[in-house]
Amino acid sequence: MDSEEIMKLKTFVGLCKANPAILHAPQFAFFKEYLDSLGATVPPPSQKTAWEAPEEEKPTPEPTPSPAPAPAEPEPEPESSGSELDISDTGVIEDDDVTPQQPMGDPDKVVTDDMMEEASVKRNEAMEALNMGNPDQAILLFTDAIILNPKSAVLFAKRACAYVRELKPKRAILDCDQAIELNPDSAIPYKWRGKANKLLGQWVNAARDLRMAAKLDFDDDINQLLHEVEPKAKKIELHLLKKERKKKERQDRERRERIQKAREEREKAQKEYERQQAEQESQGFPGGMPGFGGMGGGMPGGMGGGMPGGMGGMPGGGMPGMGGMPGGMGGLGDLLNDPELLMAFQDPEVMAAFKVVSQDPSKISEYENNPKVKRVIEKMTAKFGAAGAGGPGEGGMPGGSGSPPFGGPGAGGSSSFTPSSADID
Repeated sequence: MDSEEIMKLKTFVGLCKANPAILHAPQFAFFKEYLDSLGATVPPPSQKTAWEAPEEEKPTPEPTPSPAPAPAEPEPEPESSGSELDISDTGVIEDDDVTPQQPMGDPDKVVTDDMMEEASVKRNEAMEALNMGNPDQAILLFTDAIILNPKSAVLFAKRACAYVRELKPKRAILDCDQAIELNPDSAIPYKWRGKANKLLGQWVNAARDLRMAAKLDFDDDINQLLHEVEPKAKKIELHLLKKERKKKERQDRERRERIQKAREEREKAQKEYERQQAEQESQGFPGGMPGFGGMGGGMPGGMGGGMPGGMGGMPGGGMPGMGGMPGGMGGLGDLLNDPELLMAFQDPEVMAAFKVVSQDPSKISEYENNPKVKRVIEKMTAKFGAAGAGGPGEGGMPGGSGSPPFGGPGAGGSSSFTPSSADID
């Protein structure tokens, strides 16, 4: 035998070492019988290999992982209730809703001097009614004035005052918002909005408005309101700051845990890869199976009618009479002629995966996302799993087809092929 044929034989022996299950294929029965006759122990057949032809089985679709939801925008923390922080709610009321909304006038209205004068008269009448303790009548008169002159911030602020006295703080807040939009430098709407928020128990908002009112136009009434509101507001503000700090600490801790978990998974994967590499090398495949390159043309010469001349005791350690296997090895011949597979088996990662899947085909799913390994397994399936059983060429290996997992010729010629135990090792 020339060196090329010896190298191909070594390749076949290497495949048998990596996946002993192929020795149970019908086309290799003659070789298994020979090993049995030498007293060798062939591992029992395992379940079908990963590249064995499936039996009309529909692949189970992998569940598509639902995309992780995008982190929601953090909602503003609601103002803590007084009961939660042991804050007295004395004087706090529950206001009715503001439907329908009070008339706000036409903001695009062109106001004439006569309209402004008439609105001023209505305003004076409303103030008189308010001072007489009749806020309902004052609200009606202020509304008439607003219809006449909807661009007066003072009219909205005064009607807000009447709403506060009527214990309708939500409507008062609407009027103050409009007054501030018309004249943000006036302290009056901030003052009355602060009082309205105080009635609702919105201590933080009340303190914010009263601070602004004091900044724009300080007076004793505003100062007195601040003394009532600020202690409660500060207690709530400190509570919210504490909650925000805890939330940030929790987020930081969860982020550190995610990083640690990812690091541990990477280390575990690296150790598994190194373990597979060491196991592969211990079985004589460091860096892949040598001699895979340049094996085109199969094992020439055919093996028709068995291996002529038998092994003849293998004088000199050779294999006289073995003329090669042209096409007679079916899928195996294709393997030895496939440059892509030959190169792939030079890759330690592919060889490690090949061994793992050979021992436990259920682990093929672990390589679904590894295109390099997946490609090799698909090609092995195409070359070995597609071949049928038996066929022409029985009584030798001249082009017959075989059965999975490694396709190829029909069984036969076992009496002609008698390699020695030294060659098998």
